[in-house]
Amino acid sequence: MTSNRNILVTGGLGFIGSHTVLCLKDAGYTPIIIDNLHNSRIEVLDALESLMGYRPVFVQGDVNDAAVLQGLFEMYRPEAVIHFAAHKAVGESVENPLMYYHNNVVGLISLLEVMKAQGCHKMVFSSSCTVYGEPESVPVKESTVTRPAASPYGATKQMAEVILKDNTWCEVQCLRYFNPVGAHPTAKIGELPLGVPNNLIPFLTQTVAGIREKLTVYGGDYNTADGTCIRDYIHVMDLAEAHVAAIDRLFITQRSVAVEDGDPSTDKFEVFNIGTGVGYSVLEVIAAFESATGEKVNYVVGNRRAGDVVAVWADTKKVNQVLGWSAKRDLSTMMKDAWNWQQRC
Repeated sequence: MTSNRNILVTGGLGFIGSHTVLCLKDAGYTPIIIDNLHNSRIEVLDALESLMGYRPVFVQGDVNDAAVLQGLFEMYRPEAVIHFAAHKAVGESVENPLMYYHNNVVGLISLLEVMKAQGCHKMVFSSSCTVYGEPESVPVKESTVTRPAASPYGATKQMAEVILKDNTWCEVQCLRYFNPVGAHPTAKIGELPLGVPNNLIPFLTQTVAGIREKLTVYGGDYNTADGTCIRDYIHVMDLAEAHVAAIDRLFITQRSVAVEDGDPSTDKFEVFNIGTGVGYSVLEVIAAFESATGEKVNYVVGNRRAGDVVAVWADTKKVNQVLGWSAKRDLSTMMKDAWNWQQRC
């Protein structure tokens, strides 16, 4: 779809946001970025300029700052928003829940208030598989009952979904995605959290690079084949492309919505799982990294971490059929791209 429509990307210099900015540009949209640089770097803007051929519009600001948002909407008139701006670490949310509720829930409300006042009624929302809590069975479908969240982070995503579904003036594509990893194939952008990483892959690559002494695998006594947690890992470029497919759908004049019993989707609020549909244990991911790169990972198995679920991966039939999207890149590619990015850092 070629449109030149302005799309506001909150958290657009972050890991997923920056890759989505590239894919939006390639699809003919004009991304407008707002980011408070809490867990991102301004240097990402230079990398985006190199990859896009022009410097995208960037506003340093926070979604909790209504005045900044209002000025941005008045100047650039975005026709839709992709909302990434949120804290995202399970462990950190357990340690500091107030920060998560304020940023992830209050920040969403602030953004919605400005959107409504400015007449912008379309959003792609960055949700998470954590809304399923500890599922009774896997793979999870969109109709799978959402159980109590295992962490404050997961709870903020559950609350956000309720808020978005209740505000029927806004058309929402709600993407529940699983575990994004990898990096752009040029290695010009990737995942580089500030401080100690909370996610597996950046901690793994930093360990192999000698930045960290060792990787701790949290728990080796779970009820899985090798005792470690199982997740659905998805390449960040596949995930970014899913966001463009969701934006495209928002601009379809008439679209039918068919859902199973229990699926929270409505004509104004559609939910999609974004994953590969395959679950890998932590030890399987480590083995895949070693096979793909020829590097050894120094790791130890430690105690379980608060907030972690045992196993979750996606049923992707709905997103495959409705959005026409499916993941293309395999686990080996994810590991190679993540390592290439780490070596460039």
